[in-house]
Amino acid sequence: MSLEKLQIKLDEKELELNALLEITQAVNNNLPEKDLYKIYGFILRANLFVSRMALYVFEEEWECKVQFGTDKDFTKVDLGANCFEVEQSSSLQDLKLDQSFVSEFDIIIPVQHKDRLLAFVFIKASSEDEVDTTFIQALSNVILVAIENKRLARKQLEQQAIQRDIEIAKNVQNYLFPKDLPFNDKIKIAAFYQPCQTVGGDYYDYISLDNGNQFVVAIADVSGKGIPAAILMSNFQAALRTVSRTAKDPKQVIEELNYQLVQSANGENFITFFMAVYDYTSKELRYVNAGHNPPILFKGNSEPIKLTQGTTVLGAFEPLPFLHMGCIEQVEDFSLFLFTDGLTETFNEADEEFGTERLETYLYEHQEESLNELHEGLMKQLDDFRAGTSFTDDLTFLSCRVKNGTS
Repeated sequence: MSLEKLQIKLDEKELELNALLEITQAVNNNLPEKDLYKIYGFILRANLFVSRMALYVFEEEWECKVQFGTDKDFTKVDLGANCFEVEQSSSLQDLKLDQSFVSEFDIIIPVQHKDRLLAFVFIKASSEDEVDTTFIQALSNVILVAIENKRLARKQLEQQAIQRDIEIAKNVQNYLFPKDLPFNDKIKIAAFYQPCQTVGGDYYDYISLDNGNQFVVAIADVSGKGIPAAILMSNFQAALRTVSRTAKDPKQVIEELNYQLVQSANGENFITFFMAVYDYTSKELRYVNAGHNPPILFKGNSEPIKLTQGTTVLGAFEPLPFLHMGCIEQVEDFSLFLFTDGLTETFNEADEEFGTERLETYLYEHQEESLNELHEGLMKQLDDFRAGTSFTDDLTFLSCRVKNGTS
């Protein structure tokens, strides 16, 4: 090899080394992806004597990220399936690719990392000298892996931010539920709540009224799951807490809650809801069921009573098409079980649901047990029934026992 040709080769290697150092420095300086692509394009044109180039990268889909020297706009040219048969740097004249590529470029260079295809580089040399496709492939690999790592790091940060938001939403939602439920000789209440996701759209409440002479128990289920459902339910809870203290008639409470829900949800979401008001003096249990699973009332050893009177779901119509208040008189000692459909619509491997009948049978046979024992036994029976099948909805239930007899 002549001294002149040796010097040319030496100059080429020096340019390649400078190109590699420049790319490495740009990566180490944590430049944005857009800037890294610009530097990559500049190096290929200025240092490696590439006259035309198009770089196709796969992110969500294959798209042209860098191009120069071309007559066509390759951001609008589909890569084509035949490219994926190319496993090494090849002349385009030997391949059956789209004429858009053949007319503009000479060579296609696939770029891989750990047996995973990252990109395709289409190039045309500035002169008749042979292009070092191996170096272009290596240089492309360096910058594309760096860009992918930046993208993965960004997604990880986004996921961490989302997780923090979810944890905040979970903590906020926990504040919605009553902090202390009464548990004395006169009234005992226990509740269970298990969201399908980190946060959910179920809600229950207990509110003492009229200096303890009355109380409200309520349960609700918002359409949807996750954070949007939890946000809507938090607004609903705030409205219930406000309205229930000023409206003595449950029908007034329901009408106001429905109006506020229609205004805030714009008819896009609805809530099934049940509320009952018990008066210790009159011994009346007044209630409204707004499209919710009927709670189950036990008076002594009598057959269970389903509380069905009420209206349709809240948030769908304004005004409500009908509204009836149920009233059970002279009820002294009783048990009331409220639940959402996540309980009865739990399925087993045979796609059979747990159902209301099983629930009623269990409650009737175990009504003498303490509330904690009742709930623990119910969850065991539910787990045995589903036999490992995942819950597909939020699971919430509440038991209320009142002893208001004169004896």
